[in-house]
Amino acid sequence: MLGLLLAAALGAVGTVGYLTFLRPADNPPADACSEGAKPGTRPIVVAAGASMTQGALGADWIGTLRTRPQHQGYDLVNAGVNGNTTADLRRRIDTDVVACRPAAVTLLIGTNDVRNGVPLEQYRDNLRAIVDRVKTRTTAHIALMSLPPLGENLDAEINRSLRGYNAAIKEIATSAGVAYLPVHEQMVEVLRRGRGNRPDYAFSFVHAFASAAQHYLLGRSWDQVAHSGGMELFVDHIHLSDRGGTIVADLASTWLSSLQGGQGARRMADLDAVRSTD
Repeated sequence: MLGLLLAAALGAVGTVGYLTFLRPADNPPADACSEGAKPGTRPIVVAAGASMTQGALGADWIGTLRTRPQHQGYDLVNAGVNGNTTADLRRRIDTDVVACRPAAVTLLIGTNDVRNGVPLEQYRDNLRAIVDRVKTRTTAHIALMSLPPLGENLDAEINRSLRGYNAAIKEIATSAGVAYLPVHEQMVEVLRRGRGNRPDYAFSFVHAFASAAQHYLLGRSWDQVAHSGGMELFVDHIHLSDRGGTIVADLASTWLSSLQGGQGARRMADLDAVRSTD
């Protein structure tokens, strides 16, 4: 009996570990955009980033976009990779973004730079290089997303550090002439409207695993997982609850919808026509 219990426990740990940390994103570039992949008939939208984009731990905001009728005409490619920094994304930008020949690209990247203490100038250089590469190698519309808070205590030291990175994102979006989506600003509004006492930032992989176990083994929604830890927008101080994911999805959805009129729609139609002749 003890052996069976141990085997069941190990199986549960392995399942949660795979679903959370090892499982590839839905419709990743390796499937949708690799050499030899069959050209699609829909304009490609690439969402590039780290674990908040991959969506295995916390809300899958790209999956939410796929369910919305107004975006059924897009092929939504998830280029999120757990643990990525701007340096990591910069190294894979050609294979995971440029190779997709996207009509539109969203970039949500930098949380791990902040957590790892990557110098602000290095972060700025990497992000600018990523944007420049997409601009020069594709004709895609680009949207930079500001970084969500880390934990829900906005006065925590790490959130004071975060301000400089978000200022860099806004500066680069302005100088490059690309869209800026205020994820951070909208989340701050939600947090300031809520209760006063917020838990300090305290991310750990044990906490992340426990949060994932609640979702995958106990069937709790990401909002329920967040509430069990006294939070609203995050399940483990970093990754998104359903409510947090909806904020990101809504901003991306509004931006994509704005491209469906006028010049944006014509450019997407042109790209679609080019892909269909390959």
